[in-house]
Amino acid sequence: MTQTTPYAALNAALRSAGFDQDAAEYHGALCGALCTRAPADVDPMTVLDGADHDIAGASLLKGVRDQTARSLADTDGDIRLVLPDDEQPLGDRARALGEWCEGFLFGLASNGKLDLKKAAPEVREVIEDLAQFTRASFDEEGEEEIEEEAYAQLVEYVRVGLQLLFMELAPGSQARAAQRAKDSSVH
Repeated sequence: MTQTTPYAALNAALRSAGFDQDAAEYHGALCGALCTRAPADVDPMTVLDGADHDIAGASLLKGVRDQTARSLADTDGDIRLVLPDDEQPLGDRARALGEWCEGFLFGLASNGKLDLKKAAPEVREVIEDLAQFTRASFDEEGEEEIEEEAYAQLVEYVRVGLQLLFMELAPGSQARAAQRAKDSSVH
């Protein structure tokens, strides 16, 4: 029996709900939106395009939203990007990573209240890097092992950057930062 990957399952759910976007782009947009809004304020049916989609997929996509929100809030760093599996060609995975970053930037900006001038330098740097990653590609003539390692490092950078952005930008992040400071001063 073939196991369905999170990427393939989300792609199937998106198709059944009438979305044309790739699972990576959708997940990126969802993560971006969750970095600036409470989960209840993020409509998984309109997160990418504002269009009405088949309501049949709503409960599944709400589940994806809720699971993603829980993963982002998990301070153990459990968030995983929804990207094609490593068995897929590197070119497809690099394209999907670029789409994830593009979706993320869209979701982040969709709130309209993010002021990067007031953001910490680390936040601005990660956002600038993600903008660069929207053009992710690989050298078809390059050494496969080196290209694979570079891709894995990019994915890890994006994952850690996502965690940083969530901790800094999410509603209540100042309260969480104050609690962490209070906790560390007690020990």
